[in-house]
Amino acid sequence: MQIRRTLLASVATLGLMTAGVASASAHVTVTPDSTDAGAYSVLTFAASHGCEDSPTTSFTIDIPDTIADAKPTVYAGWDVKKVEEKLDEPLTLEDGSSITKHVGKIVYTPKTPLEDGYRMALEVQIQNPDKSGETLAFPVLQKCAEGETDWSEMPAEGQDPHELEAPAPSYTLTEATEEDHHAASGTEEDAEATGNSTERVSADDDASPVPGYLGLGAVVLGLIVGGIALARTRTSTK
Repeated sequence: MQIRRTLLASVATLGLMTAGVASASAHVTVTPDSTDAGAYSVLTFAASHGCEDSPTTSFTIDIPDTIADAKPTVYAGWDVKKVEEKLDEPLTLEDGSSITKHVGKIVYTPKTPLEDGYRMALEVQIQNPDKSGETLAFPVLQKCAEGETDWSEMPAEGQDPHELEAPAPSYTLTEATEEDHHAASGTEEDAEATGNSTERVSADDDASPVPGYLGLGAVVLGLIVGGIALARTRTSTK
């Protein structure tokens, strides 16, 4: 009886944990490939559901005013549009110039409404603002064949975002490393080509270890052959 109760309790606990995970995974999320301040980053926005099981008909991503430009990835089966918006205050760029407009919204529209239960993953390239500790929020308006969900809620200080019904996808900028600083100060084409990382191989790394192993193998083989010959000699003299 005690074992049965323990099993039932375990199953119940597992059920609650699974429900919590399912609830968390139901949110629209953003995953940056770099959170370093000033670095170029490719953001992946993901969702796997519609609005109350209704197929998704459009997916609009709001870009923060602190980001000068945004470049969406083009996908087969989707139309994508960049919407330019006027900034409340001019934004100063790294070269000292300033802009009064930026790409404020990116609208993805599936050519065929995306059924509930199919995961969408949409990528947008940006350059992170050069301010570590800042939290970037990207509200998303998900329109469906029936209804819509405005993913724009921000948690209060100390609140878990998963407690919100429709939290805005967000992440916090981290301090840039020296390497990231150099990448950020270069061109966007450099960032795309190198992925903000440099892989170096020393001359020692290029040297093959095979010749050394061959030499060691030859020595061992010589010792074995010599030992066999010595053993045969002793046997024949008996």
